[in-house]
Amino acid sequence: METFTGINASVAIVGIGCRFPGGGNDPETFWDKLSQGIDCIGEVPADRWHRDNFYHPRKGVRGKSATRWGGFVDGIDRFDAGFFGISPREAAVMDPQQRLLLEVCWEAFEDAGIVPSSLHERAVGVYMGGFTLDYMLQQLGNADYRNVEAHTATGSMMTLLAARLSYVFGLRGPCMSIDTACSSSMVAVHLACQSLRNGESDIALAGGVNALLGPAYTIAESQAGMLSPTGRSRAFDSRADGYVRGEGGGIVVLKRLDDALAAGDHIYATIRATQSNQDGRSQGITVPSADAQRLLMRAALAAADATPAQIDYVEAHGTGTPVGDPIEAGAIGSVMSEGRDPAEPCLIGSVKTNIGHTEAAAGVAALIKTALVLERGQVPPHLHFLEPNAQIDLQAL
Repeated sequence: METFTGINASVAIVGIGCRFPGGGNDPETFWDKLSQGIDCIGEVPADRWHRDNFYHPRKGVRGKSATRWGGFVDGIDRFDAGFFGISPREAAVMDPQQRLLLEVCWEAFEDAGIVPSSLHERAVGVYMGGFTLDYMLQQLGNADYRNVEAHTATGSMMTLLAARLSYVFGLRGPCMSIDTACSSSMVAVHLACQSLRNGESDIALAGGVNALLGPAYTIAESQAGMLSPTGRSRAFDSRADGYVRGEGGGIVVLKRLDDALAAGDHIYATIRATQSNQDGRSQGITVPSADAQRLLMRAALAAADATPAQIDYVEAHGTGTPVGDPIEAGAIGSVMSEGRDPAEPCLIGSVKTNIGHTEAAAGVAALIKTALVLERGQVPPHLHFLEPNAQIDLQAL
């Protein structure tokens, strides 16, 4: 296996923890759901909000969402506080996103064969993506503050998505919560890899989390026309009518490849290069830029010392929106077709067709899927695809 040093050092994924819709609560079960082509989307469960009170089939009705669907995880209200040394009183005001990350982090350590206590006071970096804070809205979003108490601040602020992990496990490396919207957990992975390559961290935890606890964001995104009223993510299909919100969390345990090989770790996949940029002034603040996407892919390929023709599979963002899909497919196709034998096409897919758009956790969900694709040597089905969007010429691309 080829290795690199310094700024171009390869990074190994040696552990995975996850909690995704449909019971994808570990890498093996998550892979089973993907490989069997299971759609994990369902109606809003009764333990979240009364869906009929906030739903109207006609778009644009004030205070209503035109969809009643989403990807939900079971037991998001349950937490073994004592296991993590947290009092029941503090746990009650902790954002479920913090609780879920603690559980998933422990499971990622187990998967990596790491005893958490062995990391105490070591240079372990923590990079967690997040941006929706439904629990904060529920606690602080009204005029009655009588329930605000000593643990409310640390229980609700976004900083604690990462800091809670460093605190509970006694980790001394860099620690940051990252909000870049839907790319939050992917940028977290990018920063974690940089931290390993420049020697700030010996081990890094990277991931993200999303919890759908109230109707506010769903109503807002439905009002903006982003969400699918039919509740299906039809990425790149002619029937694509918006994305489906999903929740969950994922964490990958990362090491420098040389360190992972020396320790005899199980390696799911290696990361040769990462890049990050912004769309800049696109056609709209939520509309992607094909130019920016092409620049990013070419920069990543150059940093990885790879050519487009060597790429066999791309896990796309693939949200299932009529605007975003053609932009992304066009950008991927224009780059990945360079120097490629037409007899060996590059496959594309999107995990969102299975579990919905997990927003701040979307990037790590895609990375976990891709790591499992590489480990298993198989690409799972891409769901709900019958006919390409008319603006996507797959043959030409």
